[in-house]
Amino acid sequence: QAQLVESGGGLVQSGGSLRLSCAASGIILGWDVWDEMRWYRQASGNDRELVARVTGGDSGVYGHFARGRFTISTDFAKNTMYLQMDSLKPEDTAVYYCYAAKSGGSPPYRLWGQGTQVTGSS
Repeated sequence: QAQLVESGGGLVQSGGSLRLSCAASGIILGWDVWDEMRWYRQASGNDRELVARVTGGDSGVYGHFARGRFTISTDFAKNTMYLQMDSLKPEDTAVYYCYAAKSGGSPPYRLWGQGTQVTGSS
């Protein structure tokens, strides 16, 4: 069964860091198959918003709140993508989701993880 599984969330003090992981199973991550990988977040009562996305042709595009603090990366040897979050703030509190998409080949064409909670404390 194809799935993405996030981990690494938790409670962190303001100014602290967390690294979220998104491990793939049942699929092989790589730019030869997948077009785009993303991280989203959703705070309570808010819409889901894009945190960062990366393709095989760029080093990452970030939401305005994430620029300079967050870094998206991949390690295809580990079949995993990451989100390094530094200088965390209380307003970064949300459930964080990873996502992968492709336009060709066989399904699935879009995959979501189940989410991991990040809570920033002041």
